[in-house]
Amino acid sequence: MLTRPPRRMPNKRTPARKKKPIPAAETVSENWQGWIRQVMDFLMLERGLSDNTIQAYRRDLLQFAAAVGGKSPGMLTRSDIVEHLMNLRDEALTPTSVARKLAAIKVLCKYLLTEGKITKDPAAGIDSPRLLKSLPDLLSVEEVEQLLKGASGSRGGKKLRDRAMLELMYATGLRVSEVAGLKVSDLNAEAGFLRCIGKGSKERLVPVGRTALEWVEKYLAKRPSPGEVANRIFLNRFGKPISRQGIWMAIKQAAKTAGIRKTVKPHTLRHSFATHLLERGADLRVVQELLGHASIATTQIYTHVDRARLKAIHARFHPRG
Repeated sequence: MLTRPPRRMPNKRTPARKKKPIPAAETVSENWQGWIRQVMDFLMLERGLSDNTIQAYRRDLLQFAAAVGGKSPGMLTRSDIVEHLMNLRDEALTPTSVARKLAAIKVLCKYLLTEGKITKDPAAGIDSPRLLKSLPDLLSVEEVEQLLKGASGSRGGKKLRDRAMLELMYATGLRVSEVAGLKVSDLNAEAGFLRCIGKGSKERLVPVGRTALEWVEKYLAKRPSPGEVANRIFLNRFGKPISRQGIWMAIKQAAKTAGIRKTVKPHTLRHSFATHLLERGADLRVVQELLGHASIATTQIYTHVDRARLKAIHARFHPRG
């Protein structure tokens, strides 16, 4: 855990610590840019991270490089990293954001160590900020039904696409980026499965229910000609592949039409998919496979259930219930 000494009230002898502005990434030297490019290539080729993650790490490392000024990568110290993290905290960044930026710095330091640029890892032993593990936003089964009906009531000619898209998201638990990238060739309606390319370019097969398949087939039969769009399933009004932002707007509109007051995001359907499966007795390992989680620890956040259900299960199955 990264800690700092207790602050004292400022006085003549102990002036208050001044915030240091975080420099812009444009001040980064060619030397730093070269090393950062190498790290990004390593993350893409060796780790197989998604493009979004790689770009986020790139921004974080450019920011860090600018913050350490003219110091070369081979001269980094633990103090440089700690000072940068403290400045980030002073800028009121969330613990999650600080943790991600530290993760990027640790990857850089390990790469420099492997390449012989440094002889000691300056980031070793620096722990990430403590994160509060909040439960995901969820919809009940009834609220999901309302949301899906709300998608059918969207304005314009998008209602069929939006209903098919949301039905598929709830039926499969796909990430929004995975939905945006789906191709017609990924869907095997006869077998009731779809092929999905998830984080780290990992492929998985996900079963699709009959209801979702029917809506998708209705949409595919009536959608405009896709043209040269790599055979994508879901298109925007211009006939091009729908973006993640387009999916978010479709869900937001559906929630508004349905009169749902909760904050509904693309991930809300994924969270609801996993929780509803577990509540009905699905095995945690199976849900992990369906979601494409690399670690079972990530899936365990969905194991929460309300107290009333726990009490009902106890009363039903315990001999003294």
